[in-house]
Amino acid sequence: MAFKGEIEELDENQLTTDSSELYLFQWLSNLERNIRHASTETLKETQASVETTLLKVLIPSEPYPFPGRPLRNLAARCLLVLYHRGESRSLFDTLRVLLKPASDIKATDKDSTRIAALWTIGELMETFGSQFMSFMAETATIAIKTLRSSASPHVRYHALTMLRKTLFSAKKVLSDSLAKDIIKQMKNGLTDKALPVQRAAAAVLTIVYTPEDSVTLADVESIMNICVKSLEHSDQVTTQSLAQLVGHMLAATQMERAVAVAEQSQKGKKEQEDSDISTPAHIAAENTKVLLTPGDMLSQISTQFNKAHSRKTRAGIFMFYVTLLGKLGPVFVEANYSLLVGHLMTEIVSYPKNGATRYDKLFIRKLVGALLRELIAVRMLTEQGQIAAIQDLSSSYLKRWPALMPGQVAPSSSILTIALEEVAGLLQQLGNAPPPVQDAVSVPLMTLLTHPSHSVRVNASWTLRCFCYSTPLRLPKAMLAIAESLQRDIESLQSPAAPSDIDRRTLGHSYGLAALVAIVPHRPLYVSFDVSASVLDTATQLLKRASDHDVHIAAVEVEVAWTLIASLMLLGPNFVRSHLPQLLVLWRNALPKPTAKDNVSGRSAAEWKFLLHVRESALGAILCFLLHNTQLTTLDVARRISSLLGNALSFSNVFLSQVIEEVSVPSVTEDTGPSIRTREASLRRRAYQCFSALGASTLTDSVQSSLLQSVLTVFAGPEIDNISAMQASIASTSGSFTSIWQMTDGYAYGLTTLEISEDGVDQSTTSESPRRGHSNSDSIEHSITALLRRPILGACEHDTLSLSIINPSEEESRSFNAPPPVSSVCDAAIELFSQLLPAQDLSTTLRTISHLIESNRSPKLDKNAGRRAAVMLNSVVAIVRTLRVAMILHHRQSKDTLGNSQVTSALGAFLKDALVDGDPALRSASSEAIGRLANISGSSFLTSQTKVLVDHIVSNRDPQGRAGCALAFGSLYSHVGGLAAAPILKTTVNLLMSLSNDSHPLVHFWSLRALGHVINAASLAFAPFVSSTLGMLLKIYLSDAHEAEGGTLNNANIGGDLQSYPLVCYILDAIITILGPDVHDSPRTRTIVLDLVHEFSVEDDEPILVEAIRCIQHLLMFAPEHVDVPEIVNRFRRHLSSPRRCLKLATIDALYQLVQKDALAMSRLGGDRLVEDLFGMLDGDPSIDGVRNVISSWLLQTAIHNPSAWIDLCQRIMLRINASQKVVNTANSLMDDEGQSLSASMSNDDTRQSNVAIVATSRWRTQLFALRCLHEICTLVARFGRREHIDIPFARSHGIPVNGLLVSRVPDLIKMAFTASAAYVTEIRLEGLVVLRDVIQVFCQAPDPDYPDALLLEQHQAPITAALTPAFSPDSTPEILSSAIDACAVFVGCGVVKDVSRMGRILKQLTTALEEVDESGNLTMGNFVDLSPNASGMLRVSILSAWARLEIASSEQTYLLDVIKPYRSILAPQWIASLRDYAVIRADYEFIHEASAVALDPSYASLGKVVLLPYYTSSWATILQAVANAMNRSDQYISAAILGKEVVPFANGVDSTTEGPAPLFFPLFGLIYEALATSSPDTSSRVDTVIACLGALKCILDPRYSGKALLEPTIFQELISLTYRIAMTESAEVLIHLITVLTAFVKHFGQYVPGGDLSKGSQSGAAILPDSVSTHCLKIFAYTLRHSRHNPGKSSIKGDLSDITKMISGSLGAFHLIASTSESVLREDVRGIGCVLYGELLKDETSEADLVTPTLPAFKSLLAVSCHPSVRERYRKLIHGLLSSCLLNVDEMRGREGLISSRKVKTNLLAAVLILTVIPSQVAVARDVVEHLFFLISQKLEEGDQMAIVAVHCAKTLVIAASGSELLRACVRLFLPALIQYVAKMVPRVDDGIVSEQQAISIDEVWKTFATLVSLTKDEQRSRLLSVLLPTITLLLRPSQMPPSTIHSSGIAHLLSLAASSPASFKEATTQLDPSVREVLEVSIRKAVEGAAGTVQQNMKPQISLRSF
Repeated sequence: MAFKGEIEELDENQLTTDSSELYLFQWLSNLERNIRHASTETLKETQASVETTLLKVLIPSEPYPFPGRPLRNLAARCLLVLYHRGESRSLFDTLRVLLKPASDIKATDKDSTRIAALWTIGELMETFGSQFMSFMAETATIAIKTLRSSASPHVRYHALTMLRKTLFSAKKVLSDSLAKDIIKQMKNGLTDKALPVQRAAAAVLTIVYTPEDSVTLADVESIMNICVKSLEHSDQVTTQSLAQLVGHMLAATQMERAVAVAEQSQKGKKEQEDSDISTPAHIAAENTKVLLTPGDMLSQISTQFNKAHSRKTRAGIFMFYVTLLGKLGPVFVEANYSLLVGHLMTEIVSYPKNGATRYDKLFIRKLVGALLRELIAVRMLTEQGQIAAIQDLSSSYLKRWPALMPGQVAPSSSILTIALEEVAGLLQQLGNAPPPVQDAVSVPLMTLLTHPSHSVRVNASWTLRCFCYSTPLRLPKAMLAIAESLQRDIESLQSPAAPSDIDRRTLGHSYGLAALVAIVPHRPLYVSFDVSASVLDTATQLLKRASDHDVHIAAVEVEVAWTLIASLMLLGPNFVRSHLPQLLVLWRNALPKPTAKDNVSGRSAAEWKFLLHVRESALGAILCFLLHNTQLTTLDVARRISSLLGNALSFSNVFLSQVIEEVSVPSVTEDTGPSIRTREASLRRRAYQCFSALGASTLTDSVQSSLLQSVLTVFAGPEIDNISAMQASIASTSGSFTSIWQMTDGYAYGLTTLEISEDGVDQSTTSESPRRGHSNSDSIEHSITALLRRPILGACEHDTLSLSIINPSEEESRSFNAPPPVSSVCDAAIELFSQLLPAQDLSTTLRTISHLIESNRSPKLDKNAGRRAAVMLNSVVAIVRTLRVAMILHHRQSKDTLGNSQVTSALGAFLKDALVDGDPALRSASSEAIGRLANISGSSFLTSQTKVLVDHIVSNRDPQGRAGCALAFGSLYSHVGGLAAAPILKTTVNLLMSLSNDSHPLVHFWSLRALGHVINAASLAFAPFVSSTLGMLLKIYLSDAHEAEGGTLNNANIGGDLQSYPLVCYILDAIITILGPDVHDSPRTRTIVLDLVHEFSVEDDEPILVEAIRCIQHLLMFAPEHVDVPEIVNRFRRHLSSPRRCLKLATIDALYQLVQKDALAMSRLGGDRLVEDLFGMLDGDPSIDGVRNVISSWLLQTAIHNPSAWIDLCQRIMLRINASQKVVNTANSLMDDEGQSLSASMSNDDTRQSNVAIVATSRWRTQLFALRCLHEICTLVARFGRREHIDIPFARSHGIPVNGLLVSRVPDLIKMAFTASAAYVTEIRLEGLVVLRDVIQVFCQAPDPDYPDALLLEQHQAPITAALTPAFSPDSTPEILSSAIDACAVFVGCGVVKDVSRMGRILKQLTTALEEVDESGNLTMGNFVDLSPNASGMLRVSILSAWARLEIASSEQTYLLDVIKPYRSILAPQWIASLRDYAVIRADYEFIHEASAVALDPSYASLGKVVLLPYYTSSWATILQAVANAMNRSDQYISAAILGKEVVPFANGVDSTTEGPAPLFFPLFGLIYEALATSSPDTSSRVDTVIACLGALKCILDPRYSGKALLEPTIFQELISLTYRIAMTESAEVLIHLITVLTAFVKHFGQYVPGGDLSKGSQSGAAILPDSVSTHCLKIFAYTLRHSRHNPGKSSIKGDLSDITKMISGSLGAFHLIASTSESVLREDVRGIGCVLYGELLKDETSEADLVTPTLPAFKSLLAVSCHPSVRERYRKLIHGLLSSCLLNVDEMRGREGLISSRKVKTNLLAAVLILTVIPSQVAVARDVVEHLFFLISQKLEEGDQMAIVAVHCAKTLVIAASGSELLRACVRLFLPALIQYVAKMVPRVDDGIVSEQQAISIDEVWKTFATLVSLTKDEQRSRLLSVLLPTITLLLRPSQMPPSTIHSSGIAHLLSLAASSPASFKEATTQLDPSVREVLEVSIRKAVEGAAGTVQQNMKPQISLRSF
């Protein structure tokens, strides 16, 4: 490509046009691409001119435009590439030229030129600085001058950036004085007014203070002090920069440095570096030390923290910890974990000032918690580190309370709370706790339940709950221990001798027990349900006793009781149902109607407190009931509960009307118990929560309207209770109220804590981050900054009910942060308001809304600014939530109420006020509300609202208001939708575009944000605006004011948190999605888009990169050919290693898309390294979800091509021995020889010091994922069915290399399964067993490559046994046992080892388990002593279904019969019993109590039922099939079990028919019927179930079992309807079995009429009775025959050909059965129907499939049923008709060709021949019919090979049949001419040697036909016949051929047999032969006779030699 041409095009003319900037931008983009790819010659020629042009761009004069950000970036990059690839000689001059404008301080009008010059110098120096060090001093001076003199923050920022980049490469040549000057100026820069300058200065200092060992203590302290000062006014980005600097400085103190150097700190930097170099390394290494010990280093931060006052500074200082620990890295953190925690606890948590108020305590707790949890635990600690951390927290803190030894001090409650929260988090992370952790935690947690502090007790309960949830084996013991302690506490409560803290201990134990009861539903297999019943008893006893005791004790008893009852509600309807009446009574007693006496004052505060407390506790239980038992909340129950809730609220109102003084002043400590006001708030909160849970539909209108009034007063009432009244008056007089977010009293004037996230875009409005999806900051930074916007902090002790309500199965569920009651009552009120209001009528709605607005405008609020702000926010939040509910649940109704013009006009004005208020939370909530309101109301609101917003923007310059209006436009458009909002699109777009150009960051940020929403909502309607929008985006990109650092001082300071470029990129992305595939249509638009996207994707800022990645994703969809995928993949890999989380997440998303699109291409580009990186990410931060999807998608597409590589990967992950596993291996002495052999190869030495330790272990969740990948690989290979992966000999024979195949990895797979089976985490053990089962199932048929007759897995039996063994050890769990039993059964049943004596331990596990099942009571499974009844029941089912699988497999693997035989006597009754139990569980409670057949195990009562149902459901079909199999084998044990009898040995096999059905007939029949009648979506397993059911049904139809039960009219009717339905809907695969069932039914009951006289069968022989069993069954048989072919307009039965033919044969067999058991006339009727239907099949021309040939035998048997002489004429007519139709069918096909016609001819010929050969001789057939058939067959002999073969066969069959029929014998001669002609036709083929195998066979058939003809002929005519036949045979003899052909040999053989059978005629015939023919004949026969003698002799020798061998 000619560059000259390109550059000349940079025409002044182009630059004078309007689009000059666009032209220049595109020219530069193009130039960059071309320079990168040009040849070196071209570069040399053009370099000079390109340089000149680029300098013109950077230092512009007319007509060049100002060099905005993209232009300077591009020009600088072009120069870099140019000097890299071309000559770098001219670089010196270029730098000189650029330094001139850079140093030009006076020209303030040319800021952008200066910035461009500074930027380019920085870029060039960063890369080439080491070659041009002479510029160092000059650039430094320019930078410092600029910093001092320039007024523009933007220029100063860039000057410092240039300095940083220059220092990066040329710092060595810095003179001392200059270095000092730089440091001094940079320290000034850190306190500069402009935040961008602070950021740049921090970055420069970081470079100055590198290498780290140049840092002195004085440096550290001075920098630290300056940074802390700057924090107060910094924004998020700046805080980040300052933190990075402090982190860098402090981390430097940990560098090992030589002592000698440390003393020379007086020397200059230069000397220091020289001395560094000169000290020999070994001397330096000997005496080195760090500048500060880790403890002193941390104290540097904590001292500053404790000095600081404002929350903002303190949060910022906490960011120092975050960056410091990030810099020091995971190894340091893990090694110093206890020191870190100790530092935080002693220096920060225990510092007195930090715990001055409740808010301070919580603030510190949240900060420390975020650091320990989100940073250290989640991202830094390895699993080993987590284990050590728990042990450390336990020994240093949890175990230190109570202080037992004198001199010991117990940790404070704050410390304990933090330690407990962290232990809870670590336990959730770890999953199953390994034994050392269990020992460390179990005792102290129990002890801490009795701690005096409420917070500690609640947190200990929560931690205990996490512990028992993750390690459920500890659950039953813990529950029993706490229940016992509680029982003791309760008993000692009244005794005067009880210890003083008995009430707290009792409460603590009740919290602990409640927390554990709450997880029982999630871990039902571990707990016996009688515990729950006893807990309920305890609670009810307590409630009954409470009235006898004084207030203090009663309060404890009541709270304990209701806490326990609340947690029991979680057990669900099955437990609660039977206790509901009792509960309703208890609730009624606890919540009586307030009486007149309540109104009389005179109660003490303690009494009021007690009464409020009782009611609140009872409501807690009601709330749990409503949340977890919706199906029990009938209208009646709801009505009762609603009246009780009303009572509670009225009591609360009565209380408020009284003035009650509390005796004691609320103390600062939290342990005096809640104040009376808190109690009232708790009660009201609970009542509101209960109403919300109950739902509006169950409440009467009056209740609803009074509730609305009540909640309004709470969240929007201007009156406020006394506590804040005082604050308010102080604040208003001193004017100190600044913002409600600054409050730190934990109440904030009654503000709600409900956050309204910006709708559908961003989870956090609070940080005002420019990103959708995630905030710009990482989660920990976000957690810390978010605290600054939270005046109210939550904690789990604020609401003890949270212990029960949170669902633990949600990963990482953070303990529920309930706000304090006084705030959460406001939340509950808003929640209830939002549910009730949408359901009201218009008048109520209007009244409520007016009330709400009046409250906001109340004059009382004028005196109280804080309450005004709170009310405003609460009201807007309530409106938004109401509208959300209205749009989802009440859309139609709310159009008339909330959408009414009166409501909307009032609300619109109110929301508009909120919108232009500067508060970001109000802005986003009110804009969403306006949008939703417009959606609900009509278009008039939309237009009026648009007008209001436009007017406001036009008349007001206030940036806050403009930002709000812009956001409202976005919201309006996106909620109303593109179609409805079309009229305002143009206005909206123009307005937002002009606002986007506003220089104020707030305005342009929110306008761009809104524009993005509008584009997304408008979709294609936006197309006309695309080009103008792209122009605007480029303009914004070029504008200095839109840069984060640009604009005035004020703007630059706001801009850091409101960056516009990510939004520009977001809009670009929206435009790409609108263009879609049309992006190809306009090359101009496409190049702009591509250039912009490319430019954004090489920016440095993370938020921009994230959006750019999204753009690239869409481009990959719509214009993949314009995206450079290899380059992108490389860039993505760089992003993956970025420390920033959002970037990783976006990259993972994009990679997922690439992999989904083409994984094989990705494998070529990224290879294994990329997948390993992904696994590494998964391990490093398990919370990044998308990684799993990327790997899974990749695996699904590529594993089948190279499973071995994937297994290598998984093996690398798995066999990094897991830390927690090492812990177990030492404790696990269970290993035997088989285990030892495996683990020897896996031992791994652990190196602690180096970084290897971090890599050396994978977290268990990563291992689990690796195991799941292995499972996927096995299933994939099995599903694709590629044989080479399973069969090495097959692979070798096909030349496939074995090493990449799955089968070569079997030992590795087993080894990994073994590793997993010895882990301590249940999930890993389970998945290991799944992989083991996969291996057995996939490879059970694989042959051993070395021993031909052996199977591959035989040699692996020992390791498989070893891998199964740990599952049966004492630390196993019920799920693991069940899975292991399953795997054992799979191994025994798969046929690898067929000899029972060689099955070893695997079979022994199964038999031992089975013998236990036979004994009653709970199973113990060998090592298990205390399995709960549920676990026992579940294992019972697993064991029985495992044996059932063996029984099913035994029909194919006969050796299994020997395995099962000894146990049949146990299995039969157990199988039947488990089916009966399943039937009982399925039936509802009515039957449970009156156990009819057998006494039931009590554990099935109510609760166990729910737990066991899923296990039964999954295995009952297997057991049923096994039962059916056994019945088919007529197993006497099964019969006895069904009949409910003992087995009588040596009894007769068939029992005499009982009159009634067997005792267990109905349960079995019911299960089968139900399964057949219900349809389930999962097709594959459903077909199996249906077939199993039909198999069993066939067996239990036997009258021995069913008696006459099925002939009851109703039962029969149901059964037959079901069979009709199955026949009409199922596939042939199922119908085969249905026909077998019905055939059996007919066989047993065919002659009966249901409901008739059952004692005798139907007597009438003349006709089938219309209602008899036979009639109904015949209908179905006829249906299957009729629909087995395609009838036009009717459905045909689906299925494989083989299944359909089996089905037809079955139906014909059934006809045969009915015919053979019927009387004469009837028999002909049945036969006639069958034959007519079969005739239809013969006539069928709809498909090529041949349904006739395979079914002919069944047809034959139907025809062959003997016929009564009296109806012989009917039979004759039937035969005639059939024959004629067959011949007609053949004739119809004359002249037609094709598969269908040849199939029809063939099948009809065969059928006709069959008919002729079957009919008895007495039935006469017309001669001409037979002759016509013979004529047709002769004709067909002349057709193609296939047809001729059929004809030959037909001829042969008829000739053989002729011996029995005169008529046939007479006609047989008609065949001779055709057969001879057929043979003659073969002569040329025999000569050429091209006879096919089929032709050879048919010739052989012709010879046989000839032989039969000869045998039919009378002796005197034989020689005549032979004289015709011998020449014919001789035609095909070729005696000269050696070796003789098969045709020759078979001809000779037949000749010899003819000669032997009639020698005389043979001789006579040969004499008459033609001489030439005779000669051939004689030579052939002679040769054959001699040859035969020779071969016999030859054959003798080798046999002898073989034997000797």
